[in-house]
Amino acid sequence: MIRIGRLRAQPYRCLLPLHRRRRPRYHLRHQPVRRVLALSQGYRTAATLAEGLSGAGIVVCATGNMALREEDFGRIANGAYIASVTSSDDELELSALNGLYIRLAVEPHVVRYARTGHYFYVLADGNAVNFLHGASVGPFILLVQAEILAALALVASRDHDPGMWEVPAEVRQSIAAVWLAYFHEVP
Repeated sequence: MIRIGRLRAQPYRCLLPLHRRRRPRYHLRHQPVRRVLALSQGYRTAATLAEGLSGAGIVVCATGNMALREEDFGRIANGAYIASVTSSDDELELSALNGLYIRLAVEPHVVRYARTGHYFYVLADGNAVNFLHGASVGPFILLVQAEILAALALVASRDHDPGMWEVPAEVRQSIAAVWLAYFHEVP
């Protein structure tokens, strides 16, 4: 099951080819338009969070808006793995499980939560799994920030029809060249 927020749908498009083998679920609660969009892109959807959690072997959270609360953990399928691509504090109410589940580290970055008749695994203590191995955004985030500023400048400087717009390739080239000169090139 994949539970995502508004801005985080793009990374999961890479999972679409998997739908022919296992068809990941894509859950968007109370949002019919987003459910239809997910269906149109080849995903299966669940009408409720409980339905989605009950059969999911892997739960990926990327809402930034408390995807799983205390009452949701009891609905997670036995043996399921839970991963997040944002902060644990933003996605998972793990602190509410103290006293309800026994917490046991079974591998580096893998914790088993268990109680009589129910268990599941949480990766990276519920924090972003994409930063486990020392990955760092570092100065690369400046590329994103520069493109955001360039986009804002373009939007503010001229009229546009409603729709999706991208920063022109030549602007992105210029941003990348400046970044390389500052952070990568040897003087």
